[in-house]
Amino acid sequence: MKVLVTGSNGFVGKNLLVRLREENITFSTFLRSDSISDLESKVKDCNFIVHLAGINRPKNESEFLEGNTDLTTNLADILQNNNLTTPVIYSSSVQAELDNSYGLSKRLAEEALNLLSENNGNLIYNYRLPNVFGKWCKPNYNSAVATFCYNTINDLPIQINNSEALINLVYIDDVVNEFISVIRSFQNSEKVESTEVQPVHQITVGNLVKQLALFKESKTSAVIERVGTDLTRALYSTYISYFKPSEFSYLLTKHEDPRGIFVEMLKTKDSGQFSFFSAHPGITRGGHYHHSKNEKFLVVKGKAKFGFRHIVTNEYYDLLTSGDKPQVVETVPGWSHDITNVGDDEMFVMLWANEIFDPETPDTIYHKV
Repeated sequence: MKVLVTGSNGFVGKNLLVRLREENITFSTFLRSDSISDLESKVKDCNFIVHLAGINRPKNESEFLEGNTDLTTNLADILQNNNLTTPVIYSSSVQAELDNSYGLSKRLAEEALNLLSENNGNLIYNYRLPNVFGKWCKPNYNSAVATFCYNTINDLPIQINNSEALINLVYIDDVVNEFISVIRSFQNSEKVESTEVQPVHQITVGNLVKQLALFKESKTSAVIERVGTDLTRALYSTYISYFKPSEFSYLLTKHEDPRGIFVEMLKTKDSGQFSFFSAHPGITRGGHYHHSKNEKFLVVKGKAKFGFRHIVTNEYYDLLTSGDKPQVVETVPGWSHDITNVGDDEMFVMLWANEIFDPETPDTIYHKV
């Protein structure tokens, strides 16, 4: 199996080539610097074509037809003239439905491939993609998401004409996964029922800009957005892909006293917060209880003794743990608790709490263990 990818230096092409390597699928590429004769030799030497090459930001509108329609027509002619029934994935656009120069050039390219299918029997997988976003998309080119991410990170102004305007988006990973799935289906002689990339996300321009601003703010507030699923996950991944190497890290506030240090790493909107602390030999931290708050401790270096006392029955319990044997220790509502460094070296402990600390309602009441 060998796949020819046209436009492989573009945004989608770069991401697709990475996945083809991961999937151990052999590929060749057709670049803008290549000639039509190069295209013909490469077409003859492949089993599948992913046609991504095209023009969307020309110096003059005539380039739309040259880069989109004419190139696709040449590809179709090469296949038909050589009696090659090689299947083709075509990266079209939802603008093919619109009456503009770019949309017309894409629509004519689709028609050339449809005619090839009728006359030569080639399987054509035509994807009318909405706005595609993700890593390596070029800012100030054809993606509002890329431009807004870049401008937000670099403190550049963002121009919004209509904050209520809706944008339909598909994430690059979903696009590439779909293309890989079609290639594998063909390889396994399976039928592909649909030529749509899912999910299609929808967001207003105003909400997109607000979301990116919250991503930026999280570095100073330590409050991370809900970046684990859906559109927010994809947007966050895209946003951080525009970091320069010098922006890969950022400092946290370190609180230090004679007992040791305490650092809050990350706060979430609905899953609590993460921090770590240290304690010098013989130091005890804690000595309080909670009504509802829950904490999970993990000693990563050193030796600790956890003490617990029930605030009503006075029942006492303690346990020893160390970084040599990772063990999560939980606090339980109504039990006062503390932790003592019983080793000879400084102790370091990871801590998760199920809620962000609120000094107005801390749910942390002093009670000696």
